[in-house]
Amino acid sequence: MSNTRFLLIILLLLFLLAFLLGWVIYWKFFGKKQIQQQKQKQEWVKKTLAHIKNLVIIYNFKLKSKNLHMPEFKSISDLLTFFPNEQTIINFLEKHRWNGKVVSPYDPTSKVYFCPSINRYKCKNTGKFFNVKTGTAFANTKLPLRKWFIATYLFTSHKKGVSSCQLKRDLNITQKSAWNLLDDLRENLKQTNFIKDMLKGLVEIDETFIGGKNKNRHWNKKVPNSQGRSWKDKVPVLGMIERNGNLIAQVVQNTRQETIEPIIKANIKQNSNVYTDEWHAYKDLCQWYNHEIVNHSIKQYVNKNASTNSIEGFWSHLKKGINNTYHWISKKHTQKYIDEFVLRFNTRKDSEQDRFNLVISSMVGKNLGYERLISS
Repeated sequence: MSNTRFLLIILLLLFLLAFLLGWVIYWKFFGKKQIQQQKQKQEWVKKTLAHIKNLVIIYNFKLKSKNLHMPEFKSISDLLTFFPNEQTIINFLEKHRWNGKVVSPYDPTSKVYFCPSINRYKCKNTGKFFNVKTGTAFANTKLPLRKWFIATYLFTSHKKGVSSCQLKRDLNITQKSAWNLLDDLRENLKQTNFIKDMLKGLVEIDETFIGGKNKNRHWNKKVPNSQGRSWKDKVPVLGMIERNGNLIAQVVQNTRQETIEPIIKANIKQNSNVYTDEWHAYKDLCQWYNHEIVNHSIKQYVNKNASTNSIEGFWSHLKKGINNTYHWISKKHTQKYIDEFVLRFNTRKDSEQDRFNLVISSMVGKNLGYERLISS
């Protein structure tokens, strides 16, 4: 009996061992695969539901944006109310750029597909993906578009501009990012992009120098023989303003006649009435214009209808903006800062919204790089 019991126990143990061994083999070759397949199915279901949800959200935004209308806003709160999230800004830019017909920046003739899972478009001919930011100043930016729009609003609405240090605090970004953002905005404000017609009628012409007074500099930064009209340490700027009209201001190499005369002839229609001071570089303008002079050397500031008060008023505003807001600007970027102030002056009769839309429109198709901006 004892031998029989012993054999039964041995057989039972062998059976249990075989069962465990079979279960281990089954788990190793089949169990893990089934669990992985189940997990894959669950992940696929989750992704599918997320894609469907994303598609529904984007479709709703697209549907709303078909009749997208920009209400007039007069403050940052109004701007943020109209653009509560990134998608509303994307819809606005798409309407602004493509007006309902998406065009591939890689091949304008190609058919375009919308990929809702990644919220991008695909160019059929090139196989490349793109969105509304591709090829613009917004391309490859890590900043949210809302911050770009807030910066653009501050940039266009503040009469004397906004510095990169102030923008850094307002947007909670680095000073380098703020400076790069502002320079991107200025790069798109070239006067030739907005002023298509020549000045005519009553036009005032004057020149100024940007760079501070030599007497106010530290002793080791003073430049000898730089008083008066010397451009050794300053940047000369030529300005022309049509009374009750547009203004053109341009950095020039110097204020000699051979330098400024061709610029005047290229921007002012012949037979217009032009008013200048007594600077000798203007002496031959009477050949093409009705030229009248005010002699500042004898403290004459108005001579019948002739005066340069309007253009000098702009110089005052420009220099106060540079001194009070930016404190110092490099010679390399002087023209960009001048373009910034000229844009505000020429749009002085427009609403803040119109000026905002104008700058946003000018940024389409532009893409700049920080290294190029700071290179010498």
